[in-house]
Amino acid sequence: MRAVKSLTVFCALALVAIWPGLVWGHVFLERADPRVGATVGVSPGSVRIWFDGVLEPAFSTIRVRDASGNRVDNGDSHVDSNNEKLLEVLLLPHLAPGAYKVIWSVVARDGHRTEGDYTFTVGGI
Repeated sequence: MRAVKSLTVFCALALVAIWPGLVWGHVFLERADPRVGATVGVSPGSVRIWFDGVLEPAFSTIRVRDASGNRVDNGDSHVDSNNEKLLEVLLLPHLAPGAYKVIWSVVARDGHRTEGDYTFTVGGI
């Protein structure tokens, strides 16, 4: 009986210890450049998104599309080697004035996937 009680206490403590990791396993967007919903005066050279946790490089991507759905990024999205919370992609030069949609998908180091999108505008539409 004493062994069962000890095992129950141990399991309860283990669950309490790992619970925050189970609940907070996803990473979330902290900030972006261009900013979410921003209007920029000149065509940006890249899109950079910072997250609140470390990313798994092999499974984290950004795509950028114009209003017609055409891709305007170089297809080279990657996690920055000096900052594992930063995901970035280079853009084609000289984006035309208009709205652009950033579509991102990331996997945290613990394996949880988070996806999202936002828009920014080039020029004054």
